[in-house]
Formats: sequence, structure tokens, C-alpha cells
Amino acid sequence: MKFVVVVLILHFVEQNIAAEALVCQPQRSCLECLKSPGCAWCQQQAFLKPEESDERRCDSLKSLIDRNCAKSNVIDPRAETISMKDNQLNNDLENVVQLRPQSIKVKLRVGVPHEFKVEFKRAEGYPIDLYYLMDLSYSMKDDLERIKNLGQDILDTLQKVTQTVRIGFGSFVDKEKLPYVSQVGPRRRNPCPNRIDTCQPAFTFQNVLPLTNNAQEFKREVSKQKISGNLDSPEAGLDAIMQATVCQKEIKWGNVTRILVYTSDDTFHMAGDGRLAGLFQPHDGQCHLKEDGSYDGTAFDYPSVGQLSRILQGNNIQLIFAGQRKSIPAYQALSALIPQSVVGVLKDDSSNVVQLISEAYWNLSSTLLLEQDRTPPGLRVSYMSDCKDGASRNWQQRGECSGIGVNKQVDFTVRLKASECLKEPETLKIQMQGISEVLKVTVETLCDCKCGAAEENSQHCGGNGILSCGVCSCNEGYLGQKCECKSNTDSNNDMACRQDNSSQVCSGHGSCKCGQCVCIGHFYGKFCQCDDSSCERHDNEMCNGRGSCKCGKCVCNDDYRGSACQCPTNTDMCHMKNEVFCSGQGECKCNRCVCKEGFMGEDCSLITDPCPKYQSCVKCAVEARLQKESFDICSEECGLVELSWLDGCHELQCVYSDVNYDVTLKQTGILITYANCTSTIDKTTVIIGTSVSLIILIGVVIIIVYRVLMELYDRREYQNFLKAQQEADWNMTHNPLFQGATTTTVNPLHIQDG
Repeated sequence: MKFVVVVLILHFVEQNIAAEALVCQPQRSCLECLKSPGCAWCQQQAFLKPEESDERRCDSLKSLIDRNCAKSNVIDPRAETISMKDNQLNNDLENVVQLRPQSIKVKLRVGVPHEFKVEFKRAEGYPIDLYYLMDLSYSMKDDLERIKNLGQDILDTLQKVTQTVRIGFGSFVDKEKLPYVSQVGPRRRNPCPNRIDTCQPAFTFQNVLPLTNNAQEFKREVSKQKISGNLDSPEAGLDAIMQATVCQKEIKWGNVTRILVYTSDDTFHMAGDGRLAGLFQPHDGQCHLKEDGSYDGTAFDYPSVGQLSRILQGNNIQLIFAGQRKSIPAYQALSALIPQSVVGVLKDDSSNVVQLISEAYWNLSSTLLLEQDRTPPGLRVSYMSDCKDGASRNWQQRGECSGIGVNKQVDFTVRLKASECLKEPETLKIQMQGISEVLKVTVETLCDCKCGAAEENSQHCGGNGILSCGVCSCNEGYLGQKCECKSNTDSNNDMACRQDNSSQVCSGHGSCKCGQCVCIGHFYGKFCQCDDSSCERHDNEMCNGRGSCKCGKCVCNDDYRGSACQCPTNTDMCHMKNEVFCSGQGECKCNRCVCKEGFMGEDCSLITDPCPKYQSCVKCAVEARLQKESFDICSEECGLVELSWLDGCHELQCVYSDVNYDVTLKQTGILITYANCTSTIDKTTVIIGTSVSLIILIGVVIIIVYRVLMELYDRREYQNFLKAQQEADWNMTHNPLFQGATTTTVNPLHIQDG
């Protein structure tokens, strides 16, 4: 309890700071002032100056106190959380508490967010009610045989989580209407697709066995069931879920964890499908079970998904869809629209149903969803979850955590923000999905000014008005801050309200009443000429944050000055390296050196382009030295520059001809140090140049020799070729093995006589 009190106090302080940080928009009445975030109202009678309007009573708390409004006269209601019921989290099943607190009252300022903490820890061993809802269409024949022997297995599996488990059974097919179910007599009595099997007539929903902890009774009742059949593929699954949910008494649902297991091998009919059978009446969401547990679905259309989602959520029932692979996409789409529901893939014979239920229950119980039942108009609710996993969270429309084990505490921060005044206190319920416990939050807005009873004919109002919240409401015929003048007199002449005969009355920022300016908004002064929000800014802050704005001008703190209090009075940055301000070459302004022309750097100790600037001076000095003349002849080029000659050659910053020189700034002035460096041959350059040239030359010679040798070789080979050609013997010889071809042709038709 102490922890919660500390948390509430800390949040109360945080909200006060946050409210103070809001920028107040002044209003003319106390009621409107309290609707403006960050504003407070001063009801002190003598608070305003004669020229100030009633709007000046509406300002931030700090500003009102700074303007000498006694804190006891400030109306500034603050948001707060009042604990109404806050029992400790408890695992005792006789008095289990999983959600804390249970009831609070929250008072809000309009536009100012307010936060409070909510704790949740799922109780270990919390009782479970599981209702098994099965499709008994003919295609589920094999599954029914398997389910008959699974009652004990389901109970044994769930008893690993809790010792108190109850199980029930219901079945469904489809509405007994065409085109869903055949109306032909023999087919109606036995809807099996072949005459060998025997099926029971089709029905919409049947509550076979209410919730019980007797596994043998489950097996006995399920064993009595026979398969049925219908004409089309989709079933009346949503009708069955609706009846199994709303018939609390008939199903015997307890105030425990409620799980509904839905098994089918095909899809489902939705709202609107019933029109094919002439069913136009929308489902009323009520229980219509008969005494024998049957439901006649021919009176209403199928339920809508949205209607079913609200019913399931309102009755804290968690839904497990167990479907075969071909219909899984349809059930995944349906599950996305129904909170606290999951989808599992069922094997063809439902042999994995126990494992599926176990995995689905873990997924449901490890996912926490905290949300409110409704959001009243003008009120916004948001959540931030602390899931103890180290991940950062943002404000969301509901609290959400996943992978949360049993007996692990999770904290949520709930933020309320009112955008308008509520006419009366609103109560909303914040609840963890699937859990019956709720947090009742009663919200009211702080929009009433508790100034006490109004004082009629108040002496503060000259006896001519009503005093309420420090403001005079003058009777008819009277005007003024204190109803001190009559509206039909010449005292309303506006000449006295013009500054220096200006054409504008009250500088355009007020109205003239009773010969005095009554300023509007944040303007004040005899002629409403002053404005404490129009001073010069520096670094995007008024008066640099180092002073206050008074009548359009900055009044700086002692250690700052300037039109925008932008200049510190100390000068430590202007003589960092020496005691001379800005090295004698600049002026210290706002603790920064402003250098003269030709100088630069933080302390003006650097010369701008020193080499070309003093080249003429060095040239003149060198010529004077060579001619052995006085340096006075260089006064025009050098001015007051001090020259210093160095013997030998030195590497200096600047180079002119054979002279190296350096220009530095001393406290006494400009000093030029120079030295003569006669040009000499660079031995390194000569060695490198010679080496490179020799390498190139050797390379060229090698290439020429190679080409000459190759030419001589080619010529010699050519001569050898010609000589061999001339010595070749081309005489013809006779081959004794070669016999010429001989052909003799005789025409038998042509015979010459001897």
C-alpha cells in the first residue's frame, strides 16, 4: 500500500510540473480560464491595476504569485488520483486478485494529461472451463471417433496447469433450410451421402454436455453422438459460438478462465448468408436453447463477426479455432477480428487436438491485452506497457505484452486526457482480456470555480454590481472595473485614453471606459502601451533567458546586459592569452573580441594575409641593407613596423626572392624577422635527376641494341631460305607401280559386217 501511495504522489508531482509547463492562454472568466491548460485564476479583489482587464486574472500560477496574488486567493485545481479499492495481488483461489487497483477516482484538468499505474499478475492454478464445440458434418466422421476417447487426455493436460478443470461438449451442423440442408424426406432423415452409413438429421446447435469435471461422463455423452450432413461446405459455426457464449446458465460457465475450442474441417456462414434461405431477421444475440439443449436456427440470420466479437469479449471467453489446413486462411482472418483468439492446424483425424489445445492455451495466457470497455466523448485513454523485457514502449491504444509466464507481474501506465469538460462523472472499466476482474475508473473534470457565493451590491463594486470570483458584474447603467462610473455621463470621453494625442485609443490594445484604458490580453499600462511578451529575443529565448520583459524592454540580470540581455558583463574571453584586451587590436563586446581590420582570431592576435601585406616593407628593408642606407627610407612602406635581421639562412613563414621573413604581433607592435637565403644547388635534386636520366638512357640503348640484333637474325634466316630453294631437285620420275586406266565399250546393237 505504501508503494502505491508513493507512486501516486510522484505522479501527482509530475502532473503538477507538466501542467505548470503548459503555456496559458488568458480568458475573461474563471470558468473559461480553468478550461485553458496551464492557467490559474486570481480572485483577489484588489489584484488588478485600474487599466488591466479581467483577462489578467487568468495566468500561470507562477506569474500570478509573482504579480502579488496571494496563493490562498488562487484557484488552480490539480489533477489527482483517489484510490477507492486497492487490494493486494493474491494467488489464493478463494480470494484471487490478479488486477490492481480495483477502483479509483480521477480528477482531470482539461487539456492536461494525467497518469496512474495498473499492476497485473496471472494467478497460478487459476480454474479453467473448456467447452469443446465440434462440427458434426459428414466430413468430420473420423474426427468424431477420435474425440470420443480424448476427454480424459484433455483433462489431464489442463490439470498440469490447474487442479480445477471442467469440460463440456457441443456440436453443430447447419440451419435446417434450403440451400443448406436437403428438405427431401428420406434425405432429411438420413443426410449421409451414401445409403450404407446412418446419420442423424441435421441441426444448427446442440448443447450435448454442460461443463463437468467427470471425464467418464464426457466420454459417455460424446460416444452417443452420430455424424450428420448438409449440402454446402460452410457450416453454422458462428451460430454455435454465439449460443455457447450467451447461454451462460445452460453451459454452466463459471467465473474462471473460459476457453471455447471450435473444431471444423471447413469454413463458416456469416451475416447475410441466411437471406438465401429467406432468413432476413438479424440475430438478436440472445440465448435460444430449448430444454433439451437444442437450438433452432431458422428464426434468425447468421451472426455478424463484429457482433460475435463483442459478445465473446463481454463474456471473457477465449476462443481456439482448430481447423484443417485448407480452411486455415479463413480462420486466421476471422481470428484477427476477434480479440483473445488463436488458430491451430488440426490433422485430418483430430489426433493432435490435445497438443493443439495445450499450445493454444499457452499462447492465449502468455499474451496480455489491457483495454477499456468504452471511451466517453471528450476523453482520451492511452497505455504504456512495462513488459519487463527491457524493450522501449510507446503510448498505444491498449496495453499489450506477450510471452508473459504465470506468476510474473507486469505494470501498465494509463494516461487520461480530457479535451472538454464532462457534464457529469463518467465511469469506464479497464479489463484484461479473458479475465473477469475489472478496474473501475470514475473520471470527473475540474471545471467549476469554487469562489464561494456571489456578493450582490458589493462594496467592492461601489454597491452597483455583483462580486463573483473577484470580478464585478455591473448593474445596468454602470461601467468600470469597480462599477465606478455611469454609462450616460461624459466620463466615457476617450481623449484621456490617447497617448500623445495618438489616433489610436489605448494604443489599439484596449477600450476606454470611464476615461481610463481597460487593456485586453497581456497588454497593460496607462495607455495599454506595455507588453511583457514582445521583448527582443536571443537564441530563441526572450531576453536570452537572462532577464525579464517589462513593457517591451528587457530588464537584465546583474551579470548580463544588452538589448536582449545577450552580453555577459565579464570579459574573461577577451584576454585569454595576455592581459591586453584583444591583443590591443580589437574591442571587447559581449565578452568576445571584435577585431580591427587586418586582424583576426579569438583574441585578434593573428594578422590577416601577413606575407603579401608586408612584402613591400621587406623589399625596401633588403634594398636599404644592401645599399647600407638607413631604414628610415622605408617608413612609408613599413610605418611603425619593427625589423629584425637574422644571420644565415632560416626557414620562415614568408618568402620573397632570396629573402625569408616572418610577421608576428607583439605587445609593442608588428615585428618582421627576415634573413637572406642565397639560392644554392640542391644536391639531392641533382642526384635524383642524374640517376633518373642515366636509367632512361641505358634503357634506350638496350632497346636499340636489341632491335639491331633481331634485324640481323631475320636477314640471315631469309638468306638461308633462298639458298635452300635454289638447291631443290624438281625432275619428274616414273612410278613402276602405277598403271593407267583402260576402258573398252561394246554396243551389242551395232555390229559391222566384216
